[in-house]
Order: sequence, then C-alpha cells, then structure tokens
Amino acid sequence: MPKQSPVPDALSKPFWDACNEGRLIMQTCGICNRMQFPPEAACSQCKSKDHLMWREVSGRGKIYGYAVMHDCRIRVLQADQPFNLAIVELDEDPGIKMYSHLPGTPVDEVPVGASVRVEFEATPASGQKVYEWRVVK
Repeated sequence: MPKQSPVPDALSKPFWDACNEGRLIMQTCGICNRMQFPPEAACSQCKSKDHLMWREVSGRGKIYGYAVMHDCRIRVLQADQPFNLAIVELDEDPGIKMYSHLPGTPVDEVPVGASVRVEFEATPASGQKVYEWRVVK
C-alpha cells in the first residue's frame, strides 16, 4: 500500500531520521522519564522543556484495537480499500499508541492482543521511510 510522505519539522526530524536508519525512537523526559508520541516542545507530564531527549525502543508492541477503513479520503490509499487500521501500544510504554495498516494481515482478521514488530517502508514521493507494524507469528 503506498504511503504518504511525512514532511519533518524541527521537532519531528530526529524521529523521521531514525526511521530512515531503521530505528524507532521515542521522545523521553529526563526529569520524569515519561515517553511521549508524537513529539512535543515540552513534556506532557511535568512540562519540562529543557530535558527532552530521544530514546531508542525495541520496536515491539501489541495490537490494542483496530478498525476497517472502507471510505478513505486520502486519494493514494483509496485503491487499497478496504484496509485495516490498527492501534498498536508499545511494549516499553502501553500509554504510547501508534497507528498501522498491518501489512500481511487480511482485512477484518486482526488479532487484538497479538504481538507486533515495527518495519520501515520508503514512501514513493520522497523516499522518507515510515513505520508500519507486522503481526509476529
């Protein structure tokens, strides 16, 4: 399924650069040790602005829930309708939720609670790699 190319800004550039290297990183506060995604200018818990850093995570998680997209407004995704849209929670922090199309999983056969691992796919427009999650068999 073709993906849209994100346009990194100053805040998200480290995240997207790591994706290009095949690594998944999360913004983490050095004061309260809270991870957050998407990245923000300050810690969402303690509001610190000066102690945010990037931490590499395992790239493993579990499927929290899903929906099937039948009527997508994004033109480049319409040819692949219907498709799964899953919510994945990170093993390191179940509070972090990320979305995925779950390549390799048939439509409406998403095993909620199943383990997943991150993969990276280059987007056709810019070559920027984006994350996807695949069910671990």
